[in-house]
Amino acid sequence: MNLLLEVEEKLAIAQTQTHITYSFAVSDSCRKVNIDFNYSPKTLDNEALSKGIIEQSLRKYNDGNDPIMEDSWTRFLPLKNLITVSVDDPNGFRGACHRHDSEQHLFLAAGSASPGLMPGLLIQGNWSITLSLHAIVTEVCSFKLRVWEGEDAS
Repeated sequence: MNLLLEVEEKLAIAQTQTHITYSFAVSDSCRKVNIDFNYSPKTLDNEALSKGIIEQSLRKYNDGNDPIMEDSWTRFLPLKNLITVSVDDPNGFRGACHRHDSEQHLFLAAGSASPGLMPGLLIQGNWSITLSLHAIVTEVCSFKLRVWEGEDAS
């Protein structure tokens, strides 16, 4: 196993709707790129904070003609953090995994790849992973990202 990237960070609500990109180098002998990504917590378990976020969003996106929406804010519970993964090789886009899972085990190889990622030649050079922070609703959201080369192409 050849570790290519390992990152652990904490995110804040203010980072919602931003992107973070990490680069790593893939060797010419690489047969499989493995990606483990997880974050926590998945949900905001504070009803008062959830209500405030929902009401703020309803004011922002509701044109004022739907008072029923404001009366039924609980239908949007539980609020969830959402972070998705995209991968680029030296030639460009290799796919995106826009899943709601807070724990993901992904891979790319010449003959196969995880759903959302494109199999194909693993090109030597600088690759990148972009984390899209669609929604950070908890005060802190921690994540771990680990990328390594595997020799088994299956």
